[in-house]
Amino acid sequence: MSEIVVAGIGAVSPAGWGVPALREALARGEPLPPARLARPGWDVPLRARQVPPPQPRPSFLAHPRLRRTSPVAHFAVGAALEALGADAAQGSPGSRRLGIILCVMTGCVVYSRRFYDEVWKDPAIASPLVFPETVFNSPASHLAALLDTPAINYTLVGDPGTFLQGLALAADWLASGRVEGCLVVGAEEGDWLLADAFRHFARSVILGEGAGAVYLRRERGSESAVRLDAITSPQLFLPSQPRTQAAQRMRAELNACAPDDLLVEGTQDSPRFDAAELAAWRDWTGPRVAPKRIVGEGLSAASAWQCVLAIDALQQGRARAATVSVVGCNQQAIGARFRI
Repeated sequence: MSEIVVAGIGAVSPAGWGVPALREALARGEPLPPARLARPGWDVPLRARQVPPPQPRPSFLAHPRLRRTSPVAHFAVGAALEALGADAAQGSPGSRRLGIILCVMTGCVVYSRRFYDEVWKDPAIASPLVFPETVFNSPASHLAALLDTPAINYTLVGDPGTFLQGLALAADWLASGRVEGCLVVGAEEGDWLLADAFRHFARSVILGEGAGAVYLRRERGSESAVRLDAITSPQLFLPSQPRTQAAQRMRAELNACAPDDLLVEGTQDSPRFDAAELAAWRDWTGPRVAPKRIVGEGLSAASAWQCVLAIDALQQGRARAATVSVVGCNQQAIGARFRI
C-alpha cells in the first residue's frame, strides 16, 4: 500500500463542521455535553451527542438532491467535500473516475422511523417521498449525483470496523486502476430510536452522529505525504474466537508499531465494550487518544473520525506514524496504520 496516499480528510461531528472543530475538541479533552432526546411515551429523555447546525449554512445544502434528504446524507456530503477540497470542482461533468465507498451501520434511521410510523398510523397517507430516503445507499447516491461521478459506488453495511474494510477496498480499486481517486465515508445520524436501542445493551454508551471522510489516491508523491501503510485482516467475533482473542490477533498484526507512534483507539468508558481493546493494548506506552470519549459512539462515523484524527496528527507533525484500533460492536476487530 506504499503508493496509496491520503489526498484529503473531512469531518462532521458533535464538535462541529470540519476537521479543525474535531481536533480542537480532542485537544480540550472534555467530553461534549449530550443533548436530551424526547422519547414518545416517556417522561425521562434519552441522551445523545448531536451535530450542531452549520454556521453559515453550506451552499451544497441547496442542491436539488439534498433538499429532502435525511441528516446522514448532509453529514456525508459535508465531510466528503472537505476531504476533496479543490478536487471537488475538477474534471468535466460525468467524466471523473472518482470512486465512492459509504460505510454505515444504522444508516437512514430518521426517515425509516418516520416512514414506518406514518404507515403504522395510516397507510393511506404515508408519504411516498420519504421512502427513497430509507435505503442504505441513499447518501452515496446523493453524493455521486452532487459530484457528477458515474464511477463505481458501493455502500458497505456493518459494524464500525467496516470503515477500515472500506479503506482496504479503496486501495484495491486504486491499485487495479478502476478509479483515479476514491472517497471513503463513514456516516451515521442520531435518533431517539437508536439511543433507546443502545440503552438495552450498555447504558453508559452515549451515541454521537456525523461523518468522517478520507480521500485516497495512488501517487508517488512527496515524502511528506501521509500514506496508508497497512490494514489488518478483519478478525471476526466467532464462538471459536471471542472479542478478546479477536482484538489480540488484530494487535499482533500491528506489532511493527514504534513506541512513539500515536494510538487512536475506540474505547469510550464502557466496560462492556472497552474490555477487549484495553486488554489488547495494555502494554502500550506511547501516546494515545480516544475520540469516542469526547464526541460519543458514532458507529461507522466514529471509526472514520479515528482515521481522520490519526491522519491529521501526522499532517500537523505530532507523530510520524499512527495506528487506528477498532474493536467493533458485534462483528470484528480490525486495525490500520498510517505513516509519513
